[in-house]
Amino acid sequence: MSILSKPYLGELELASLEALWQHGVLDAKALHRLIGEQRGIALTTVQSTLERLFRKQLLMREKVSHAYQYRPAVRREDLMGRLFAEVIDTFSSGKTEQGLAAFVDLAAKDNDENLDKLEQLILQRRGQAEEKN
Repeated sequence: MSILSKPYLGELELASLEALWQHGVLDAKALHRLIGEQRGIALTTVQSTLERLFRKQLLMREKVSHAYQYRPAVRREDLMGRLFAEVIDTFSSGKTEQGLAAFVDLAAKDNDENLDKLEQLILQRRGQAEEKN
């Protein structure tokens, strides 16, 4: 399923995911108190948002009493990875070099410390790959 093409993630969906990543498990009423009331949106809007995220397989749910309890089905890092991969695939015709170059430029934009961190992460990943072999 492509997140960039339909169905994409809207602002309320992202806010819902963020709240669930922070709190772990929430029902619609608790999520509404956290993010819905301040936006002036109805509980049913939050419920619809949770249902959409569930159908997109980004949330898991369990019925407890009369309400569903929702929790993230993906970690933030995994979703970011999926999104990055889709952006690279969509905008660079599957040519990873262009996407990697854009990512390095983005990392360097703020400061060189990001490039140092990126280099450390690459070394860590290579070390993990060697341990598996």
